[in-house]
Amino acid sequence: MGLKDFHLKFKQGFQLRRILKIKTGVKKKEANFTTKPSWMMPAVSHGHHVVEGYDEFDCDYVVAQREQIEELEVWLFGVSDPRIGDGITKYMQAYLFDKKPKESYIKGKSNETMRKAYLDAKAKVRDAQRTEETNGVGSVSAMVINGEKLVLANMGDYKAIVCREGLAHEIGIRHKQSPKMSWTHRLFKANNKQSKSSDLVVGAEKIENDSEFVILASSGIWEVMKYQEAVNLIRRIENPEIAAECLASEASNRMSRSNISCLVIRFD
Repeated sequence: MGLKDFHLKFKQGFQLRRILKIKTGVKKKEANFTTKPSWMMPAVSHGHHVVEGYDEFDCDYVVAQREQIEELEVWLFGVSDPRIGDGITKYMQAYLFDKKPKESYIKGKSNETMRKAYLDAKAKVRDAQRTEETNGVGSVSAMVINGEKLVLANMGDYKAIVCREGLAHEIGIRHKQSPKMSWTHRLFKANNKQSKSSDLVVGAEKIENDSEFVILASSGIWEVMKYQEAVNLIRRIENPEIAAECLASEASNRMSRSNISCLVIRFD
């Protein structure tokens, strides 16, 4: 077992305005967020662990990239299988960060850009394999915008799980809810059953006081562990690096046969 080097980049750009466009039914609504002082924003810490196999070229790609655009802080995290590699990271860099967009664009279009990044990466894998089948291709990503908004995407058996008040929540498909229910919880559902869908799913929510941490993990974790089980295992571990290593070691001890990689993001 060992740690795989990960990509960490710092860049500066232009100042962005803090306006978030959200959808309510078929209408668009603007929600204005008063700029919070830095001490009110949750600190973002992260750690990862990759169990290396016999072939070093068959290891997952792990990214933790920070973009500072004057007062706006954006983190991009991800775990991808070797076939996708850094494809999603490069797309996000070229079509979002390097364009130096206004804040309203980042907050309003980050979901769409993430989805396009995944579709682009999937298409490149399909072209490389010269087949329409992309079974087994997996990737999971998270974007943390100013410690306020969380954008998650996963494809294949690589999954993202959010822990809120000790409960595991996975990305869900938008479904009918009470109109009084907060929009921030409409794209995430509490985990009562382990999802078996391998389709691309993208979701977003506000980071609230009850948002504790996020697990981004490969199929090697989830084929031997339930979502809630993983949350329970690391919830009391404050160091995300140790938490990630704990998850990976447990999956290895359970004789997982797939790639074992995970990244833990904590909101303190």
